[in-house]
Amino acid sequence: MDQVTDSLLRIEIELRRMDVWEASPPPEHAFRSTQPFCLDTMEFTQWLQFVFLQKMKALVEAGQPLPSVSGIAPMAEEHFRGRAQSGQRLVQALEEIDRLLSGR
Repeated sequence: MDQVTDSLLRIEIELRRMDVWEASPPPEHAFRSTQPFCLDTMEFTQWLQFVFLQKMKALVEAGQPLPSVSGIAPMAEEHFRGRAQSGQRLVQALEEIDRLLSGR
């Protein structure tokens, strides 16, 4: 569990370092998306901050079971493809959480 907590913190630090950490969440309707990663209503980095990190932190704090499968890093790679910002360090942090959750 400590490794997961550390990994979540690394993701947050990287989002802040990239200057994509936002002070306030997207509008409420953005959270009602039925698309994976809320692709139709949020930027991927918003989803990471306001959906993934929030849910994972809540599970950890409550001592609840964590997801046993995670495949977020490929989505991050797709998000940053063709953009000026490579996001490589964020992708690496997401690969780490994917490994920890998937037990690899």
